[in-house]
Amino acid sequence: MHNSRQIWLACAFAVAACCAAADDSALPLVQQQGAVSYVAGGVGQDESDAIKAAMPHYALNLTFAVHRGAKDEYGADAQVEIHNAAGTTVLSTPVAGPYLLVNLPAGRYSVQATASGHAQSKSVDIVAGQSRKAIFVWPSEQVDAPGSGS
Repeated sequence: MHNSRQIWLACAFAVAACCAAADDSALPLVQQQGAVSYVAGGVGQDESDAIKAAMPHYALNLTFAVHRGAKDEYGADAQVEIHNAAGTTVLSTPVAGPYLLVNLPAGRYSVQATASGHAQSKSVDIVAGQSRKAIFVWPSEQVDAPGSGS
């Protein structure tokens, strides 16, 4: 009886390890730009779940959405620029998906996200050991309009 319990526990740990590995494999590759590391994406359920699970490990979590009717839908294809308090660009990247997770040192930053030629800006204060969120939502008229750059 004792031996079968050990085998069962070993199998349970093996299955858990496989599941954890599968979740990690869905996470897009970590990118580096200067001293800033980031992950962008979230297209598809597995990748979206993996990014959501990784959010607590990043200083800044950005979400991009489009407001359609009475609800917001995840958006994609934004250009993001993050500037430090001195105005220096610390990250400039396209994002093909609804999420951008960024590791930044503590400080005040300006984040500009542009979708279909329509820019939005937000200020964020990054505190060491904490995760901050910012959500950018564009009206569907701006991103769905003919000639809007989509």
